[in-house]
Amino acid sequence: MDTLHHTLAGCRRRERQSQEKLYRQFYPVLFALCKNFFEDKHDIVTAINNGMLKVFANIDQYDSAKGEFFSWMYTTVRNAALTMLRDRRTQAFDYVEIEDKMGFVAHENPFEQLSGSDIRIYLMQLPVATRRICSLYYMDGFSVKEIAGSLAINEGTVKWHLSESRSRLKIIFENLL
Repeated sequence: MDTLHHTLAGCRRRERQSQEKLYRQFYPVLFALCKNFFEDKHDIVTAINNGMLKVFANIDQYDSAKGEFFSWMYTTVRNAALTMLRDRRTQAFDYVEIEDKMGFVAHENPFEQLSGSDIRIYLMQLPVATRRICSLYYMDGFSVKEIAGSLAINEGTVKWHLSESRSRLKIIFENLL
């Protein structure tokens, strides 16, 4: 923890070595995060880089009294990835708008009993758009309304993808038995 404190102090002084050290330290977990949103490695790295640029630019706004640095950085990078997704509305195949007449109630989290590495394996078997929404809902704790707002889509579309993810994961889990 003392090393992280020292690295953050260097980042506040805009020292490139400290910035590189911080980037390398958290790159694997940020790569895994952004892989939930993008399939192409170039897009994943671009999202990480956009997020980390925001982290470095706003490092003075981080307040340790409000929470852990990792959570602040993770949220900043995740929001940068969501912004990148929202700005790329050219991916017409991602979301087909659905009326909000479909009921969706999540009684349990299908990932509750799994380890992090298992969850990644199962998520990667879902279509990209469904994986994004499933990850935001179950892994990051976003509400349906928050996901719809972040991705600029209907709440009904979010509910459909969540329902679709549960259906597909149920089949995947049943095939394992």
